[in-house]
Amino acid sequence: MVLTESTMVKLGSPAHGFSLPDTNGKNVSLSDFDSDALVVIFTCNHCPYAKAVEDRLIVLGNDYQNQTDFVLISSNEIENFPDDSPEKLAERHRAKSYPFPYLFDESQEVAKAYSAVCTPDIFLYNKDRKLKYRGRLDDNWKEPDNVTREELRMAIDAVLSGNEIDFDQVASMGCNIKWK
Repeated sequence: MVLTESTMVKLGSPAHGFSLPDTNGKNVSLSDFDSDALVVIFTCNHCPYAKAVEDRLIVLGNDYQNQTDFVLISSNEIENFPDDSPEKLAERHRAKSYPFPYLFDESQEVAKAYSAVCTPDIFLYNKDRKLKYRGRLDDNWKEPDNVTREELRMAIDAVLSGNEIDFDQVASMGCNIKWK
């Protein structure tokens, strides 16, 4: 594991198109999402940082159903990280009752297009699919009971209400994406 911070892609950047298989083998594309906000999260099954925030992401996904679309994407190579294989992603999706699709980016081209580098790497887009937030989930990845600022939630609320995000965006951090 190499601790890596997100690259903090330029705000206003467009969401990149993709078409990737979900945990049922059905391809899901950027165009399948039509809500006023879209959260794209590069994550995986094995990373301790990703696992630490997983339940909070599920809560957010449930809290914003019918208002905000969420999609998880795993881009890790699986020869050395078999816990991130499509079969294991499907098991995790079922076991945790994810309220959003979990996609597999075997070629790693989608992660590269988004400049994703760590797990979790979080991107929030508005209705026009322009980047409005990139950064951490909240101010305490390790201890959910000590969170004082739910920054992704704050950003989603701002996007949904048409307001600007008026706080400093802090890089997400986690394990580096496992490149081929």
